[in-house]
Amino acid sequence: MALKNVIGIDHAVVMVKDLDKAAENYRQLGFTLSPRGTHSAHMGTGNYTIMFDPDYMELLGVLVATEHNAPARAFVDRQGEGIERIAFTAVDSAAGAEEIRARGLVPIGPTDFERPVTLPNGTVSAAKFRTFMWPTAEAPGGVRIFACQHKTRETVWIPELMTHANAAKRIKQVLIATSEPANEAAHLARLIDREPKAEADGAVTVTSGGDRADFVYLTLDQLAKRYPGVPLAGLSGRGGAALVLVSGDLAATEKALGSAGVRSGSAICVPPAKANGTLLAFVAG
Repeated sequence: MALKNVIGIDHAVVMVKDLDKAAENYRQLGFTLSPRGTHSAHMGTGNYTIMFDPDYMELLGVLVATEHNAPARAFVDRQGEGIERIAFTAVDSAAGAEEIRARGLVPIGPTDFERPVTLPNGTVSAAKFRTFMWPTAEAPGGVRIFACQHKTRETVWIPELMTHANAAKRIKQVLIATSEPANEAAHLARLIDREPKAEADGAVTVTSGGDRADFVYLTLDQLAKRYPGVPLAGLSGRGGAALVLVSGDLAATEKALGSAGVRSGSAICVPPAKANGTLLAFVAG
């Protein structure tokens, strides 16, 4: 039975070394970024969000070393920049944590935190969250998973932040490169009570729930064959991770990306070396 309090992918977390520099890089790629946020003190992190519908990307950087952000710091030290974890939407984080505890997993949290948000009219409000994580060791393909309950959706999904010059609309797939796609997909499927499905090219897909993005586990060779002509140097981790983004207008995407964009079949891609360790592939809706 699928988890009742956890639905599909909420956002992808891209760990970066220099938060403001990474934000400027993503602005140059045609994304609209939120103002910089600073999380609660025990988190020790800051972020910029790139809002879509119904999901988003988060650029996350460590501002002050804390016990809570030790795994994130270890990721950057060991593997460099790139997708370090994926969040699911939690309907109720406390109940969700108990659901995975009942399956023999010890959750981290739930943890409450917030960050100040400057709204378009100049007033300052707060974005408030309650999250829980699967155990740190449970990271299929080297990517950790957690669930995020949004207490204040109106201060996160701000309409003015949801239109992008590169026409990005939402996340379609999270691609995780690994030497053992079937085993890693089975690992994730077990953690979120889903069924893995083998694809024609040997990759394995796990749906995340609802109408949200899918996880796809595949080898580096399979990733290269999906996006021929795109240099994969700079992918983080054992194999690295990529995001397939739905574009509302590929001509606008190509224009916004400029020299950073690489045509590959029906997709327009940004190599990981130009997107802080993450391959971005824009595809038609």
